[in-house]
Amino acid sequence: MGLSIDEIVKVAPVVPVMVVENLEDAVPLAQALYNGGLKVLEITLRTPVALDAISAMVKALPEDAVIGSGTVVTPEDLQASVDAGAKFMVSPGTTPALIEAAKKCNVPLLPGIATPSEAMNLYTQGFTHLKFFPAESAGGVSMVKSIGGPLPQITFCPTGGINLEKAPSYLALPNVACVGGTWMAPKNLIAEKKWQEIETLAREAASLER
Repeated sequence: MGLSIDEIVKVAPVVPVMVVENLEDAVPLAQALYNGGLKVLEITLRTPVALDAISAMVKALPEDAVIGSGTVVTPEDLQASVDAGAKFMVSPGTTPALIEAAKKCNVPLLPGIATPSEAMNLYTQGFTHLKFFPAESAGGVSMVKSIGGPLPQITFCPTGGINLEKAPSYLALPNVACVGGTWMAPKNLIAEKKWQEIETLAREAASLER
């Protein structure tokens, strides 16, 4: 049995959200982030090589690395993620079909929400850990704080528009376990294969307090 979402969101304060364009970049990118202290990695299913990238990372990285998929939209995405070896999955939002498939799956899903109603709906179906997305556009820190008042049972991983400067305000909230972000693995550094610089950015993110 793998880790639960509750265990996964407590591993590191920041979850890198990665877009892998070239398969050859997958393992060195993951290794740089891992070496910097970010051991939970989300690879979005936005590119043709994403699933192969997940499989490559799972094989190459140490056992305690937690490799997952993002932008999971359909039950088919969910199954493909499991087949690739993902240890968790993240969706930007939800559909009834996706939630039903997730309930039957032994790999946990972190479903995305942007409103209290969506949060309540998922909570009544057994989901206590949710992605708040798109965080900055959907009301930011004040929105997450406000939802925490009537729904203290729910733990969030806000993602979307968050950077190193904004992350601490989210992490200071009692209902936030971690944040998702892309700032430690920017496209230009990946394209230029500057793995040492990415590791430095990861170390900076991993040192954030919560």
